[in-house]
Amino acid sequence: MALEQQPAARAPVSEAALGAASAGAGYLLWGLSVIFYKQLTDVPPFEVLAHRSVWSVALIAVLILALSRRAQLMTILRDRRTLLTFVGTGLLIGSNWFVFIYSINEARIVETSLGYYINPLVSVLLGVAFLGEKLSRPQIFAVVLAAIGVAVFAVDLGQLPWISLYLAASFAAYGYLRKVTRATPLEGLFVEVMVLLPLALAYLWWLSGHGGTSFGNGSWFTWTFLVLTGPMTVVPLFLFSFGAQRIRLATLGLMQYLAPTTQFFVAVFLYGEPLGTVQLMTFALIWVGLGIFSFDTWRCERELRRTAALANRG
Repeated sequence: MALEQQPAARAPVSEAALGAASAGAGYLLWGLSVIFYKQLTDVPPFEVLAHRSVWSVALIAVLILALSRRAQLMTILRDRRTLLTFVGTGLLIGSNWFVFIYSINEARIVETSLGYYINPLVSVLLGVAFLGEKLSRPQIFAVVLAAIGVAVFAVDLGQLPWISLYLAASFAAYGYLRKVTRATPLEGLFVEVMVLLPLALAYLWWLSGHGGTSFGNGSWFTWTFLVLTGPMTVVPLFLFSFGAQRIRLATLGLMQYLAPTTQFFVAVFLYGEPLGTVQLMTFALIWVGLGIFSFDTWRCERELRRTAALANRG
């Protein structure tokens, strides 16, 4: 009997391992996506964004039909308030995608990774401002360190690092709005890209009458990568969502740094983007701040679990 019960005892561990592998793969794909979009630097960023919207709609529609999730989609479409929220999130994520693609075209991937490093701290500030969340002293110190790092980077650059700040702020705002809507990820993304679809089709139609599109005039290599912008958008999200349901929030929070870390190493070691002393100082301050923030978050969650366990025993 003991032998028969072993698989059941291991099941939660296996689920957690599967979830961690899935979420990790999703974050890794997000990090490596800079290599993918680097293959499309000959295509204007707006056109890449338009194709990303079109092919994402097509792929997600197939997935919704294949997974029989039309009921979940209809729930969103019947709720006017949720639909209005998704208009906002669609425009936010679309602008975030554009700046991301633009930064790759301009060989500024280091700034992209900086943006996604500070994104969790911006999300925390949004939580304080709009959800009434409180920061502990270590978390306040972490945010201050990150702010000093961005200030140092701005002084060296001679201007605000707008790519980093916009990517962090827009994705944090997007995450906040998605949190309060509580819609399922796949169906929510479908509505968001549907918001972008008319703009994308109108731009591609205009482009076809003014010199033609890269899809029509480019090589098979170009149009293949343009079509693959759909899977490159949807697959990481699907892997992330699958993993997020099976692992602890603290684990997921630590894993999110895999994407900007991958982008950072790709930028510096694969594409040779410059990394001077001041930039290293900026990243060092942010890394230390993130380390303090992550440790304090983990400590607080462990304390909450211990308190809940004691309460259940009582």
